Amino acid sequence: MKKIKLEIIGLSYSQTQSGAYALVLGESEGNRRLPIIIGGFEAQAIAIQLEKLVPTRPLTHDLFKSLTDAFNIRLLEILIYSMVEGVFYARLICTNGESDIEIDARTSDAVALAVRYECPIYANESILEEAGVNVEDEGLAFLQDKEEDPTDDEEDGLPDDDISILSVRELKERLTQAIENEEYEKAARLRDELSNRSAS
Repeated sequence: MKKIKLEIIGLSYSQTQSGAYALVLGESEGNRRLPIIIGGFEAQAIAIQLEKLVPTRPLTHDLFKSLTDAFNIRLLEILIYSMVEGVFYARLICTNGESDIEIDARTSDAVALAVRYECPIYANESILEEAGVNVEDEGLAFLQDKEEDPTDDEEDGLPDDDISILSVRELKERLTQAIENEEYEKAARLRDELSNRSAS
């Protein structure tokens, strides 16, 4: 299975889920983005390390790294290998110098550890095909839709939360707008709705 290297694009506060954040991963060499909803604690753990802040006491992920360092265990990479019903699954690929070991982990914890070990983050190609948002392609699709119906310039007037009654074309338009506005958590909901419809 081909795996794609990802980078952390950013973190944004969820507008729909209290205390939740959208972690946005992007291809190192490509236009696809992978928005993942994570908890506040994990978002804080990632943000603290990205900003190079040092907490007064070690966070859980810092403790984990200290423990593995003490026993000469290194984290080589993390791999997001599956998505089931909107939930992402990841593995930690570790080594003790003699053998490699794969450990199951929540994706948010895996990323929080990856930034501490400065190790690469990968996802299987199938994950990006299923859940990735292609900024360039979605933008082109939006323009093509507009060219097909140039008179439709007005907003549909529907509330953002009620996306189940939108047409596929309207969902694509809103997805494009969300990406352009960097509203990745909203984009993830629209993407999931489109995926559900294509699967049914």
